[in-house]
Amino acid sequence: MHFPIRIFFLIVFSLSIAKAQNQANKKYIESASRNEGDVENGKKVFYDKRSLCSECHSIDGKANSIGPDLAAAGDKFSRSDIIQSIIHPSASIMTGYATTIIETTNQESFIGILKSINDDNVILSNLDEKKRTIPKSIIKSQITSPASLMPVGLHTKLNTKEFTDLTAFLESLKLPQRIDETNHATPIAIQRVEKPITLEPFFGTELDFEKPVWFGDHPVIKDTYVIVEKSRALVSLLTKNNSGKETKSRFLEIPEEVYVTNDEGLLGFTFHPQFKENRRYFFMHEVKHDNYRGMVIGERIASEDFSKDSGKPTKKVLEFEVATEFHHGGGIEFGPDGYLYIGMGDGGPQEDPLGNAQNLHSFAGKLLRINVDKDTNNKFYSIPKDNPFIDHPDEKVLREIFSYGLRQPWRFSFDSKTGDLWVGDVGQNRFEEINIVRSGENHGWNVFEGYELFSTKFRKENLNLINPVISFRRSHGVSITGGYVIRSKGVNNESYEGVYICADYQSKKIWGIKQKNRTLEMVREIGNCPDRLVSFGIDKERNLYAVGYDKGIIYKLDFSGSIFE
Repeated sequence: MHFPIRIFFLIVFSLSIAKAQNQANKKYIESASRNEGDVENGKKVFYDKRSLCSECHSIDGKANSIGPDLAAAGDKFSRSDIIQSIIHPSASIMTGYATTIIETTNQESFIGILKSINDDNVILSNLDEKKRTIPKSIIKSQITSPASLMPVGLHTKLNTKEFTDLTAFLESLKLPQRIDETNHATPIAIQRVEKPITLEPFFGTELDFEKPVWFGDHPVIKDTYVIVEKSRALVSLLTKNNSGKETKSRFLEIPEEVYVTNDEGLLGFTFHPQFKENRRYFFMHEVKHDNYRGMVIGERIASEDFSKDSGKPTKKVLEFEVATEFHHGGGIEFGPDGYLYIGMGDGGPQEDPLGNAQNLHSFAGKLLRINVDKDTNNKFYSIPKDNPFIDHPDEKVLREIFSYGLRQPWRFSFDSKTGDLWVGDVGQNRFEEINIVRSGENHGWNVFEGYELFSTKFRKENLNLINPVISFRRSHGVSITGGYVIRSKGVNNESYEGVYICADYQSKKIWGIKQKNRTLEMVREIGNCPDRLVSFGIDKERNLYAVGYDKGIIYKLDFSGSIFE
């Protein structure tokens, strides 16, 4: 038994109905916002068949349900977030739980949540049956719907008190704090500095930026900055005149090359270290045609005056197939050794069901390292001779791999003084990680998450796993954004020298970390971003900037007056 295509139209129809219900929704929002609610009664509502909550969600932390497990709902989300997610389920869909619609060559249609994918089959979970296996050989089309599988209007089956009690129950769901006195690298509480840093709008108060994901200064043109907008597949140059007037000019726009979804688009960007001499720059994005999905590392050439792209076609330096449209990393950076490093996520959808991060035959869940200045074997790159697996006896092991055991290395950077490679690795259920990564090392996913065992499914004997510098609990954050080590006079604050700056995308908290020999010495909450902080930027003077994802504002971090202690 499969879901007929009429369910798709039902979802679309439900979205239109939601618009007419805005006024009616206000009484639910006001009730749940103003009243504390009865947690015990809210639990009864959760299991009440009218709400359908327990039909799709578990609360035991095992994440084996159709929808996201809610065991840490109160750690991850505020009361306001919970209210909105129930009333407007399609407004913000958790990564890995988007609705997938498949049509087959024999005119069947299936709808559900993508649970797993392999060389032969796609596996969906839906409301009628736990799993549905669809052979790839019969798939005609596969798309991701912007509509959640959760129907609109479920809350209207409840009265306002029941709805309030339900939100109170969900808010109460928090994972138990496991205290290990010997491991201070997973802190229960994080002290806030007495005087936090401040963030001042730098760009975006006059200009419109849609889902920016990267910001930095232009390596050649003075007083000019670069911004990458994910969904527009757009790279622009930014300037200000003496009166502060902002201007924006197109550097590169390639929507025809970039496959855009809620999670994907133009993700990473970097200039070649010798950009002034060779005009080369690189970027990372997903592609899709028919049933093929792939990740591309592209190279293009700037114009002779460095102000825009030359118009010459993209050179696909590296392209490889991916199984899903989730967890593809997105960071690309040149290291102090001149090689290009590429961050790749485990490919999702959740929990790394195929064990990609531990599989050296796969690019997923890895940091890659290639030489883009030397072609070899019909490729636009070569493998550095000191890559860790270049002489591996297994021919299927990918020589491009620098390190592995990562889940979603969204942003990483190099310490300009020591060369240390810092990686922010987005977690699954319990922890967010900051790692210092070195050649050939295994950072544990999905055997470990943080310092705790996650699964034994892909665990092997004699694994030498490297612990993170710090793992943040869900009570602190849910999606780590890696940043930079302070090494400059630009911040004009000696107390922050050598401190690594990172943040949480959802909570908007900004942290500073001190370590020695990859052992945590100190962590402090140093400030908050006015917007969800998706990335950090840095300029030649090593001033730091925060990229606000929703409001599209770039903030400059001001460390004056703050003391890191």
